[in-house]
Amino acid sequence: MKKFFLQFFTWWNGQTLGTRFHTWRRGAEVGRDDQGNIYYEGGTDSEGRTRRWVIYNGVAEASRIPAGWHGWLHHRVDTPPSRENYKPRDWQKPHQPNLTGTAAAYRPKGSVLGTGHRPQVTGDYDAWTPGS
Repeated sequence: MKKFFLQFFTWWNGQTLGTRFHTWRRGAEVGRDDQGNIYYEGGTDSEGRTRRWVIYNGVAEASRIPAGWHGWLHHRVDTPPSRENYKPRDWQKPHQPNLTGTAAAYRPKGSVLGTGHRPQVTGDYDAWTPGS
């Protein structure tokens, strides 16, 4: 029952009822990634292309989509990673989620939430004024 209310009243927990209905009616599962996100395609968009979407495993956070699936979702490639032997390139870093708003977020020196002290102002900066 809790899952029903979450889908009915929130959009950030997995999928909404509208998305569930559309997925049931037109969606064909294409694959899954290592985080448990499920990728679908079906129907057409306003440009005549096949619609592609993802149902997140948990909170809907776009930064949780790996690079290979991101390219497929945005029609950069035609073949999804599940139908090819996709391997990240040597120069690609492992996927990291967006940490903004979490305890692990970057906080520079002098930030209200940071631990360090703001560097002392040296006075070597002159503000620009019109006509100078």
